[in-house]
Formats: sequence, C-alpha cells, structure tokens
Amino acid sequence: MTPAEKYIEKIKGKKVAFVGMGVANVPCAEFLAKHGIEVYACDRKDEEYIGLENCEKLKALGVKFSLGEGYLDILPEMDIVFRSHGILPFQNSWIGECISRSQTVTTEMEVFFEYCPCKLYAVTGSNGKTTTTTLISKMLEKEGKRVFLGGNIGKALMPELDNITENDIAVVELSSFQLLTMGNLKDKPDVAVVTNIESTHLDHHISLDEYVDSKRNILIYQNSSQRTVLNADCDYSIGNSVYHDMRFDVRGRLYQFSINHSVDNGAYLDRESGNIYYAENDEKTLVMNKDDIVIPGEHNIENYCTAISAVWGDVSVDSIVSVAKTFGGVEHRIEFVREFKGVKYYNDSIATSPSRVISGLKAFGTKIIVIMGGSDKGNDMSLMVPYILKYVKVLILNGATADKIYDTVVNYEGYAESGLEIIKVETMQEALLKAKETAKSGDIVSLCPACPAFDQFKTFEYRGREFKRLVNEFED
Repeated sequence: MTPAEKYIEKIKGKKVAFVGMGVANVPCAEFLAKHGIEVYACDRKDEEYIGLENCEKLKALGVKFSLGEGYLDILPEMDIVFRSHGILPFQNSWIGECISRSQTVTTEMEVFFEYCPCKLYAVTGSNGKTTTTTLISKMLEKEGKRVFLGGNIGKALMPELDNITENDIAVVELSSFQLLTMGNLKDKPDVAVVTNIESTHLDHHISLDEYVDSKRNILIYQNSSQRTVLNADCDYSIGNSVYHDMRFDVRGRLYQFSINHSVDNGAYLDRESGNIYYAENDEKTLVMNKDDIVIPGEHNIENYCTAISAVWGDVSVDSIVSVAKTFGGVEHRIEFVREFKGVKYYNDSIATSPSRVISGLKAFGTKIIVIMGGSDKGNDMSLMVPYILKYVKVLILNGATADKIYDTVVNYEGYAESGLEIIKVETMQEALLKAKETAKSGDIVSLCPACPAFDQFKTFEYRGREFKRLVNEFED
C-alpha cells in the first residue's frame, strides 16, 4: 500500500473542507477528490481570485464550493478541515470552534510529514531558507538522487504521496505558519536546519515567543541519530521564551555553520584564504573557495555553508562544487533581470525585512539605486539605515511604508552628510520609471523593498514578476 493509499484509507467516508484556496490547498483538494473523497473548497474570495481554470478542474472532479460571505457556514458539517498555512489559529476563531466540535483541523504539510516514507530534509529560519532549501535539493539531485522539493517554497507535497518511495528524498522549506501546529512529529525530520532567528512576522503572531517556539517544532521531535544544523553566529535565544535558547532543545546530532570562524562539526568560511571547509571528528576537508560561488553576496556564502552542513555524507564534494559554479540563484532573490543602456537591474523582491535588505545592499560592494517600500509588518527600519547610507546613492520610496522609511532615514545620525538622494512616489511602477531616469551607464538598480507586497500586490512573487515585466519592456 502506498503512502497515499494509507491516508485515503484512513479518511474514507469523511467530508473534507479546504479553507483558503491558495497554492497548497488547490492541488491537495484535487488530490483527495481524485481518490474519491468528498471535498469542499472554501474561500472568502471569488472564483476569479482562485483561478477560473483551477475551479473548473476541481468542479469536474466533484468538488463543491463555498465562496464569499458565509464561506465558513458549511464547516460544522465537516469531519476534517485543512486550513491554509497562512490562516493562523489566534486570528481565526472558527479553528477553535472546529476543534471544540471534535473535528480534525490540519494542514497539507502535517499530513505529508506523517506519511512521507523517505528521508526528509526540513529547513526553516527568518532568512535564507528558500535559497538554502534549493541548494540542498540541487546538491542531492547532482548526486543522482530523486528529490521532491516543496513546502513554503511554493509546491504542495501531499499530492506527491502517490509517487514518493522510500528510496527518494524530500526537501521541505517550512515557515513559522506551517510549523505552528506541527506537533508530535516523532522521529521527523531526518535533517533539521534553522538558518537563523530574528524578530519578524510580529503582525501575524501573538508574540515573539510564539514565533520562536513555532520554529522549535522543526527539531524537538528528532531522535539522537538524526542531524540538526544551526547557525554558530546566531543568537537563538531572542525574546523571553521559557525555552530561552533553541540550542538547548537539540535532540539530534548538532552540526553548525559559520562565515566568521571555524566550527568543530560543520561547514565554515576561512576569511583569510576565502576557502570553505567542512570539519568533523577532528578532520578538516577543503570543499571549495568562496569565489566558486556564482551568486553574489556574503549571505549566499553562508547559505552554502548551511547546505553543506546539511547534506554532508549524502553528497560528494564534486557535486557541491558543480552546483556552486552553475547555480544562478532563486527567483526574486537578487535575481539579475536585464542590462539596459549599461544599467543592471536586479529583482530582490523577497527582501521584506531589514536584515534581508542589509544582505542585498552589501552583495554588490558599491553604491546602488534602490526601490523600497510596501506594506508594514512592524519591522524596526532603523536597523538597515547605516547600510542604506553606506551602499545607496538614490533611494526611491513608494507604497504604504514610504513615509515611515523616509522619516527613519532622514532622522538618522549621518544622513545629512551621506549625500543620499531620496525620491518619494506612489507606486512601484512610478519608482521604476524614476530609477530609469536617474540611472547612468554602470549603475545598478535593485528592487529591495524591505516590506511585504500586500499594499499593491498579492504576494512578493507578483511584485517581483511585475518589476521584471516592466524592466523587460524598456525600449530605446
């Protein structure tokens, strides 16, 4: 019996609702409907928002829809309710109401973790998790493994339970929203990676403690034979959590990574030589030089050290080096778009926090033109101002946070002497036009927003793709 068959057998005869028809729940609803389960699709938005093609496909499989106002009215009739990962318990009282009626409330990732039959790599963190997850999958694929990549990176994996065997490898990126309710994952995952922890997403979590504690779920169910990878340069004890420091919660074998100093077990950068080494059991192996990595930025050297610490033993040095020399980066992460009239344009739409902005600004090693602004998620903008003053010559602000960022920058010590030019406009499209007018041959323009996209766009991906579309439409 396949993993999918085991799950279908368990829920046979049950009514299943999916609340929030986004990237994960649409294919999962399709998956269950194909297996003969009675499925309901619920969303506050209409069919156009969900996608007319998606809706027609689901209807053809017998899926029933509950949309718009009153979309939750059918929930009391359900046996199982899948919440979209972005729908959080404390913000949605209906979740507690379902639980009080003894209904099962779950997510596609919780089901996938329970039934996944193969070795499972899982990556979380405040920053760097998508690139690290991608690097891990690329290295494993280069080694000849069949890899299933998904989770927060944009693909649901529950439908893959039809295809995954015990000889495959699953690589999963997990957000705090996904991890929040993932409990009792006995002996999972086989490799747990926490890239770093910082104060973020406080607009969606009750507190910093809840955010930090959600991240802990990735490692506290491991056993002593499994691998835990942590950042030797990160303080995992932010907030006032009763658990204090995530390092105290490690149940597996601890491996670390660093770009500032050597570590006893794990990968690190030797700054003097620029070499990246892997150390374990008092032995040190040269992996490569940092210049072998084609994607720019010191943060990407750190991402490589993270991935190496995770895959060591499953992947050869040759495979690691081959990925480093050929992998051009993940979409929306300092992604090169185009050179127009001698000006290079980069899409860094994922940079939705000050720490990501700092990495994005430092990556080029010169002063650049930056487009910044978006919706407000409560971040302390002052953290990035010293780097703006050092690495930005023209700052073009737009969106809901334009005034907030402007006030933070101009009131910061050193602004008056910095020579920084600040331009404020209403939209990202206007900002790009200003950048085009301002830039001269040899300049770099980067979309590095410091904020989520929700004031103007559905997601940061939509914002990044619109930026790329506009840039690629430039004409002489």
